[in-house]
Amino acid sequence: MVTTVRSLGLNGIAGYEVTAECFLSGGLPAFDIVGLPDAAVREARERVRAAVKNCGAKFPVSRITVNLAPAGTKKAGTVYDLPIFVGLLAADGKGGVRTAASGGRSCLVVHVDTAEKKIGLFL
Repeated sequence: MVTTVRSLGLNGIAGYEVTAECFLSGGLPAFDIVGLPDAAVREARERVRAAVKNCGAKFPVSRITVNLAPAGTKKAGTVYDLPIFVGLLAADGKGGVRTAASGGRSCLVVHVDTAEKKIGLFL
């Protein structure tokens, strides 16, 4: 299943729209982030994995591909952790997320509300 989460990136003081497209598929388990990420964005794999486990959800055992579009713009920093986290949970069918726009960052200890509660996201 493919999930799209709209977010924002920063280029100096100017912002631009970034779309995090999360795709879960069969095959050997892997977690790839594409779309011109720097080292801090590639490290989001470990931060998101820890956040999913710490919120009580099971991390999906599948091939995970996250595309950060537009691919021609360099992505830097930790601001993409939250869109990746929300997109991953939505693609896995957890958290009751249908559509979301997010900005900000996640930490290693998070609380994900289920469908009975609302998920607060800040733009």
